[in-house]
Amino acid sequence: MSNVILKNVKKTYDNNKVVINSVNLEIKDKEFVVLVGSSGCGKSTLLRMIAGLENITDGEIFIGDKKVNDVPPKDRDIAFVFQSYALYPHMTVRENIAFGLKMRKVPKAEIEKKVQDAAQILNLTEYLDRKPKQLSGGQRQRVALGRAIVRNPKVFLMDEPLSNLDAKLRVQMRSEIKKLHEKLQTTFIYVTHDQTEALTMGDRIVLLNNGDIQQVDSPDEVYNNPKNTFVAGFIGSPQMNFIDGKDLGLDENILYGIRPEKMVKPEGDIKLTVEVDISEMLGSEKIAYFDIGAKHCSAVLSSDFNIGKTLDLSINSADLYKFDKQTGERIY
Repeated sequence: MSNVILKNVKKTYDNNKVVINSVNLEIKDKEFVVLVGSSGCGKSTLLRMIAGLENITDGEIFIGDKKVNDVPPKDRDIAFVFQSYALYPHMTVRENIAFGLKMRKVPKAEIEKKVQDAAQILNLTEYLDRKPKQLSGGQRQRVALGRAIVRNPKVFLMDEPLSNLDAKLRVQMRSEIKKLHEKLQTTFIYVTHDQTEALTMGDRIVLLNNGDIQQVDSPDEVYNNPKNTFVAGFIGSPQMNFIDGKDLGLDENILYGIRPEKMVKPEGDIKLTVEVDISEMLGSEKIAYFDIGAKHCSAVLSSDFNIGKTLDLSINSADLYKFDKQTGERIY
């Protein structure tokens, strides 16, 4: 079993700065879980504590059935893929992939078999005798993955592995990492600040803010049923609009949320006319930006929609989310 369990895990630095509050989380065997949040939310720190690269201040971490609080990283049966590829430039692809096994004095024949197997999975066979400088960014990242695969770990830990790639390569590598997870059938814990990566890759998403877990759910649930304004505003691009009730002619004590793609609906029972600040053309759609009361909002429209100086909104009240103005928590 390669499940990972965190019980009341905390991290505080010497200056009493709390980075991770009391986190409780269970990641199931063979699950692909994405830790997502903005910079400084604690996601990478949490990953490094699971790996043993960062000491925990309090709590317990289990990998499988084994408590690993005091177990060194090399004995936790995990593989860590970093943001930087961390490849040895003077070594070939074959030597880079094999390096960890060589250090563990694995027999040469076994090393070669594992390297060949990993290269086949990652489409690197024809590049095994090349040096890293002869590879593209995506190929280098696959070498880093190969170095992890040959260890046959219980858990793969990945810390923003695609952030150094261009947009086209990131899309390609997202798909490749998902396929890799399906082939290997082991547990993946993946850190990113990119909500698109989180939504497209994770079986479940763990959304963090200021060291606290805000919501743990499937991508569909996180998007369609956010538990608070932070989750609602973080997941979705453009982000959810938040509008004071008085500006919609509704309950003044409630903050209402609505997705930009649902601002102009034929069946809408709430009608508003707004002044457009600016609009953007994004191929198959347009985005209009405007203010409703004191809140800056946006609407996603089809590319053939004619956006003038004003825009007539037609909002279906059934599409509105309700949030407590003071706490930000969802009102059901």
